[in-house]
Amino acid sequence: MSQIDQAAGLRRWAQAELGDQAEPGDATTSPAAEARTAASRVLMVVGLAGGENAVVQPVHDALQRWHAQGQRWVGAPEAWRLVPISVESPHLSILLSQQAHWALWVGDDGDGFRRAYRTLKRLAQRGGPKRLLLVHPPFASRAGLLSNLQQAAAEFLGFELWIVPQPRRPRRLPPEEQR
Repeated sequence: MSQIDQAAGLRRWAQAELGDQAEPGDATTSPAAEARTAASRVLMVVGLAGGENAVVQPVHDALQRWHAQGQRWVGAPEAWRLVPISVESPHLSILLSQQAHWALWVGDDGDGFRRAYRTLKRLAQRGGPKRLLLVHPPFASRAGLLSNLQQAAAEFLGFELWIVPQPRRPRRLPPEEQR
């Protein structure tokens, strides 16, 4: 999937329940619209160490990083209610029917990708969501590993993983061309 398709998909994903609502503070925003906005800003996160008792700060940090990089779909990172959930939770099936936004945490340690794939495999066995946002700490070189996980998840487990594209860096011109 190209980065352009990814960006459009991420915007659709984030707007799934928001629709074209007015900006906060706009006089036309109704209390019902505000309630829908608050309810749709829940992000269920699987794959964090600790399951339902996991610390969600790394996910919040990723949202802040993406917001700072210009990913408008994030909106205010503080507006997201991050809910860690274990794949083994007895509440998983109920939450799957109630929550629209799901994410998979991929750690940056040596076993992070293997753990993420195992989490997806178990999620598939439990009838998990078919579309998840891939959340991760900043990687020095991530393209190959994240793409491999994305392709394996799609091919073997039927998951669609959304990878937030990194901002393009301006091309550096050689000194002789900088004039």
